[in-house]
Amino acid sequence: MNKKITFTFLSLLLSINYAFPCTNFLVGKNASTDGSTFITYAADSYFLFGSLHHSQAAIYPEGAMRDIYDWDSGKYLGEIKQARQTYNVIGNMNEHQVCIGETTFGGLEELVDTTAIIDYGSLIYIALERAKTAREAIKIMTDLVAEYGYCSEGESFSIADPNEVWILEMVGKGAGSKGAVWVAQRIPDDCVSAHANQARITQIAFSDKENCMYAPDVVEFARKEGLFSGKDSEFSFSDTYNPLDDVALRVCEARVWVFFQAVNPDMYKYISYVKGQTKERMPLWIKPVTKLSAQNMKNFMRNQFEGTEFDMTDGYGAGPFHTKLRHSPLTYFVDSVEYTHDRPVATQQTGFCFVGQMRSWLPDYVGGIFWFGVDDAASSCFVPIYCCTNKVPWCFSNDNGSLLEYSSTSAFWVFNQVANFAYGKYSFMQPEIVKVQQQWDTHFNELASELDKTVSTLSQKDAQKLLTESAIKQSEDLTNAWRKLGEYLLVKYLDGNVKAEKDGKFVQNEAKIPPTIIRPGYPVEFLREMVKERPDFRIKSKEELENRE
Repeated sequence: MNKKITFTFLSLLLSINYAFPCTNFLVGKNASTDGSTFITYAADSYFLFGSLHHSQAAIYPEGAMRDIYDWDSGKYLGEIKQARQTYNVIGNMNEHQVCIGETTFGGLEELVDTTAIIDYGSLIYIALERAKTAREAIKIMTDLVAEYGYCSEGESFSIADPNEVWILEMVGKGAGSKGAVWVAQRIPDDCVSAHANQARITQIAFSDKENCMYAPDVVEFARKEGLFSGKDSEFSFSDTYNPLDDVALRVCEARVWVFFQAVNPDMYKYISYVKGQTKERMPLWIKPVTKLSAQNMKNFMRNQFEGTEFDMTDGYGAGPFHTKLRHSPLTYFVDSVEYTHDRPVATQQTGFCFVGQMRSWLPDYVGGIFWFGVDDAASSCFVPIYCCTNKVPWCFSNDNGSLLEYSSTSAFWVFNQVANFAYGKYSFMQPEIVKVQQQWDTHFNELASELDKTVSTLSQKDAQKLLTESAIKQSEDLTNAWRKLGEYLLVKYLDGNVKAEKDGKFVQNEAKIPPTIIRPGYPVEFLREMVKERPDFRIKSKEELENRE
């Protein structure tokens, strides 16, 4: 008799170490303002140093092998057969405009095969090295795990090219059972989708071979393991391999909800689902009421639940200066009761984030723009890096600093310095950061438009040279500007006080000393709470002071 696998939501473990990492948004070509497809990704982890990946296009000899190292830990896993030809990959996009992101959903602990060779990160970058289309990437990824096994937890992958956008969800079969069970669903061209550390594909469209792919044993394996006993038409991938719980709703599905309700107000009704009050699940995809641009997608990646009751900058946890920062762990106990912080799209533990933009009407080398940033997206910027770029800017290099080695020329450390300084007095500093951020957004959007026109008259080789040089220059310019921003904020807000400005310059006397220092103190609502806690701090009432005078 088959023993039913006990559900142990792996993401509970992840909440301790990784705080439910990663968010992906997906947009079909007819849901965008100009016919682009989009996928976004925030690579969120306290253990991830934000850098830009690059692998050069290459030709390999017959019989060559490729070493596999776990993307998260660096542990050597084994070797696989190398492809005869690989493509240029910059970040998570290749020279054919194939782009891949992911979020970890964990799933059933017993289905993790630690003896396998292929991890989720290797799957992404191997597929990018070998695939010309999203469909080809899906086949490469699923063939690889069938041959070499899958050693990671359950994953949702966003996979897109200039014409199609897909979600691939995959979970292993456990030790001794090579391969994985998986399903891939194409998102309709006029729709958007999202996933955030919770499997979202439910019923499988078995008869729609054009828009749905799946492992042949995706249902049969569940039956064999005692996870499912109904008809094929009743089978739900998510409910079987990654059942929802209260934490998954509030921490994971809430990030999908905030995107959905922003692009279609009708989706606001699912707030009751996110709160665990109702059972009706959000759809896998929806139609936005207006079409979306690259700038829209950048802004969505900066979301902190603004305008909703989950707004990170409101409430007691936000403190007197309305910070979005919530110190980990994500879940915590008070008087033997477990609670959770809200978990926004833009979060402090982001290593890197991107908006992948793919455009079918342009040659591949100029069609794909990998909008790339590091650290917390709410206080970061996205540099336009074209998919033909064949060199990593030093500021984004994995050799320039690490999590344990500070580097003043590393964008990751420069952006973290600014963000971490601002968290302490967020209501004062974040608007200053956003002002500079918007200036760079405008500059980069205009620059991309100019580059599109310029390279249209160049050969592919010359275009690649120009676009690589542009990526390097703009990345370094941005990093230098952010370093200057950090210096400015330090001077202006030193020791919690504020120095006055006039016409963009600090007010000062001939000795370069400010004639006055603004001491804003605490907001009155916070002072009232302080007084409740320590009434013995009382000195005199206003009336008593007036009588004394």
